Amino acid sequence: MDMREPLAIPLPPSLAAHAQGEIAILRLSRPEKRNALDDETILGIEMFFEALPDSVKAVVMHGEGEHFSAGLDLSELTERDIVEGIAHSRMWHRVFDTIQYGRIPVVAVLHGAVVGGGLELAAAAHVRVAERSVFYALPEGQRGIFVGGGGSVRITRLVGLARVMDMMLTGRAYSAEEGQTIGLSHYLAAPGEGLIKGLELAHRIAGNAPLTNFAVMHVLPRIAESDPASGLLTEALMAAIAQDDEEAKARLKAFLEKRAAKVGRN
Repeated sequence: MDMREPLAIPLPPSLAAHAQGEIAILRLSRPEKRNALDDETILGIEMFFEALPDSVKAVVMHGEGEHFSAGLDLSELTERDIVEGIAHSRMWHRVFDTIQYGRIPVVAVLHGAVVGGGLELAAAAHVRVAERSVFYALPEGQRGIFVGGGGSVRITRLVGLARVMDMMLTGRAYSAEEGQTIGLSHYLAAPGEGLIKGLELAHRIAGNAPLTNFAVMHVLPRIAESDPASGLLTEALMAAIAQDDEEAKARLKAFLEKRAAKVGRN
């Protein structure tokens, strides 16, 4: 039975959103433009994440039609001076930070083109499921522009500086299988089955203790960027905070009393 419920969030026509229990589903809905990202869509994404009700514990983000997103809507590349250009890029940074460092984890379900700004958007998610139709690219070099949505940081941290340089200099594209190997995705799915897998993972994530999800989203990345001594101290502090949480105590008690579900294989 379809348990979808509309979300009372004012969104532009390029986006659609609904809830499925504790999971919110955000769909890029510009299939005629291969879900290219214009400013209205980017600001709509920000509105969606800022207005999510407390009952939502995880988000699945996917694209309508044949592609996840072909990137920046180049028809919006109006002439800007340097100050305006910096402000525009920083707006994208702010919105994608709302995804990566928001309240709840995000699963991105990818298919078809995941290109330029579309790859930058996907990189802001916490878990990525790629259907085998996916191809990844950063064609900014061929367009005479540079990444502006955080790709130089997020994508470089996923796959390494050398690969991002190659993608931008030569226009190299990676297939779904290649992207899985180098770290652009976490899971592969057959065509048409990515959303099912994404929802399965989102429900699993929603079942975690909220404080643990917060620590994974906000503390773990900072630990990874720290020097070892600072990282280990931060880890010790977060571990102590997490285990002192009342929900953690209840979960540990259930495990010790053999009332908790066993961890299964993926």
